[in-house]
Amino acid sequence: MRTQSLFDRQTTVVLSLLAAAAILVPAMNGLALPGSALHLSDHLVPLLGKYVCFALLALSVDLIWGFCGILSLGHGAFFTLGGYAMGMYLMRQIGPRGVYADPVLPDFMVFLDWKELPWFWYGFDWLPFAALMVLLVPGALAFVFGWFAFRSRVTGVYFSIITQAMTFALMLAFFRNDMGLGGNNGLTDFKEILGFPVQAGSTRIVLFVLSVLALAGGYLLCRWVVGSTFGKVLVAIRDAESRTRFLGYRVEHYKLAVFTLSAMLAGVAGALYVPQVGIINPSEFAPANSIEVVIWVAVGGRGTLAGAILGALLVNAGKTWFTAALPEFWLFALGGLFVFVTLFMPRGILGAASDLWERSSQKLRARRSPQSVTHAAE
Repeated sequence: MRTQSLFDRQTTVVLSLLAAAAILVPAMNGLALPGSALHLSDHLVPLLGKYVCFALLALSVDLIWGFCGILSLGHGAFFTLGGYAMGMYLMRQIGPRGVYADPVLPDFMVFLDWKELPWFWYGFDWLPFAALMVLLVPGALAFVFGWFAFRSRVTGVYFSIITQAMTFALMLAFFRNDMGLGGNNGLTDFKEILGFPVQAGSTRIVLFVLSVLALAGGYLLCRWVVGSTFGKVLVAIRDAESRTRFLGYRVEHYKLAVFTLSAMLAGVAGALYVPQVGIINPSEFAPANSIEVVIWVAVGGRGTLAGAILGALLVNAGKTWFTAALPEFWLFALGGLFVFVTLFMPRGILGAASDLWERSSQKLRARRSPQSVTHAAE
């Protein structure tokens, strides 16, 4: 099987747009005069950064759903675990500047009368360790969960249900105060990252650029995976799993590998999300959040990668507008959008645009064909 070129037309467009965003957003925030049409206010920078993190999360879901047929309704769990790993690092940076001025224990532990730091908090005062946990914790959970699920050949709707049960169970567990992770309130009141104030405009710009770079890197990684021989096997599993297994491929190994990789990408998205929004709490585990990610991918175009990014950006921009203007209608709008896309655009926005372009090209070629024949005859 031949592999596809990594830098095709779609990749070039995606990377060009991301590069433009990484340049234009800081320029519009720092160089354009306040009040001008080109000025981007400070509160919009972390909002755009949040959208970019959601796009990386959607990309991770498209990798397994669009190319391997694994519909996960619990990817919000991996996103949130990555967020908690980063949140623990940020909490350790507060030190004596907290409300209770304890140099070691976070405020919520002092309030709950904890006497010492739990063992699983050790090392989170060092960013490289926290970054490693951002990858290892979601990856380890996905590996263990996937090992039992794929080995038992759990597929289809049954797999979707147990992933949803997994994230719901984690949400209930993290709500408990004795988990040592802030309980219902979660982790918040962050002060700085690497010595730089989290709320400073320059820090937010850097976090936005890092999020864009992570999205570009994640896209290139996913593009390389799906274009390789490994990716061809994933597509074969999606289209005909029993036949692929009959040909001698260890289907469960391929599924486990791509599921673990996808979870790690989701963890990175969560880690970049937390310092930009300033909080992480158990509500991020809510199954509805994971279902919403699937809607982003479906709207943009399942199995296209670029469509997942597009869907996440468009749906979240619409959510921001709806929840401000018509908050009571947002869930109806989201449900209606999903139904509309399922019925009339099953391949999503990007797939519909591709079909329209192909039909237009065919019509153009059909018009030119009689003319070329006439000229040849003359």
